[in-house]
Amino acid sequence: MTLSPAPSGEVPLPAHIHYELVLQILEQASLPALPASSSAYQQLHSAVIHLRKALRLQKQFEEEWQLRGGSVEYQWSLNRDRPPSQTK
Repeated sequence: MTLSPAPSGEVPLPAHIHYELVLQILEQASLPALPASSSAYQQLHSAVIHLRKALRLQKQFEEEWQLRGGSVEYQWSLNRDRPPSQTK
């Protein structure tokens, strides 16, 4: 991943809990409701893999961005009126 050497401002990113919530629903409710050999199960299992990869890539981006002096603002919703205590 190539980042500019001098980041400016904050980058808005989804809060990690959003990934975790979807993953928990898929792994604890959706997947157990399907036969493990079904194509539907395989599709949802693939979604789980892709979500885990997306979270890992976001965390990697955050780390590299912050090492270069940038900052991250975790988004809890698209609503811009949220308490400042919900940002990192």
